[in-house]
Amino acid sequence: MAAATALGLLQGRARLASAAATSLSRQGPRRLGRGGVSVLPPPWRGYSSEAKGEEELRVRYLEDEHKGIVVLGINRSHAKNALNKNLIKMMSKAVDTLKSDKKVRTVIFRSEVPGIFCAGADLKERAKMHSSEVSSFVSKARATINEMGGTQRLPRTIGVSLAKELIFSARVVDGEEAKSIGLISHVVEQNDAGDAAYKRALALAKEFLPQGPVAVRVAKLAINQGMEVDLVTGLAIEEACYAQTIPTKDRIEGLLSFKEKRPPRYKGE
Repeated sequence: MAAATALGLLQGRARLASAAATSLSRQGPRRLGRGGVSVLPPPWRGYSSEAKGEEELRVRYLEDEHKGIVVLGINRSHAKNALNKNLIKMMSKAVDTLKSDKKVRTVIFRSEVPGIFCAGADLKERAKMHSSEVSSFVSKARATINEMGGTQRLPRTIGVSLAKELIFSARVVDGEEAKSIGLISHVVEQNDAGDAAYKRALALAKEFLPQGPVAVRVAKLAINQGMEVDLVTGLAIEEACYAQTIPTKDRIEGLLSFKEKRPPRYKGE
């Protein structure tokens, strides 16, 4: 019963993904703003806000040894990269476009503003919102609770007790503590260029590139979905995910490359 339920879930997601891939063909790099669309040459795409006239979201398709990696750079320097409605809309649109691009293997989010990644929700914008609009931009320490998934995702990552401690106290943790509690995976010493974290993320993304795209995709699905259910159902999800890799050309390529003692050339098929 668990296996059938898990397989049904995966099949439903596969149908949605197929429909999305059909309807969202890649249109090439472009600039998306509130006022319209203009074409930009590859491998660059900038998402702009008319209010400030700057590219608040920069999308870069890397080439050569990093081909397959896309970098999304947040660039709201005037607001310390605070998340407003327009930026979230642009980020969602960029991610939706990348979902349908089979050439994209890994996505990196980074800040284009020196010294800061993201200041959280844009409080100046929220101050002007009607109460019905504020629900998507709830923040700590301001007589509200986190409503962007923090009360659900954080306990799953670091445990219930510690999640309560951080949420109830609104305590800020530094990089070393964040790593020690499992909130982040790596801490790096900053370099003169101020991009040490990006360099580490790029090196990690490069390690993902040679792997089979289909296998990575279903492994990610199995992990994410498996964390939401009991172990028996999770194992059924894993089995269903494994079944998705059996008919692929990449699986045959993996076997051939091992037999011929050469690096595999996966195509995501």
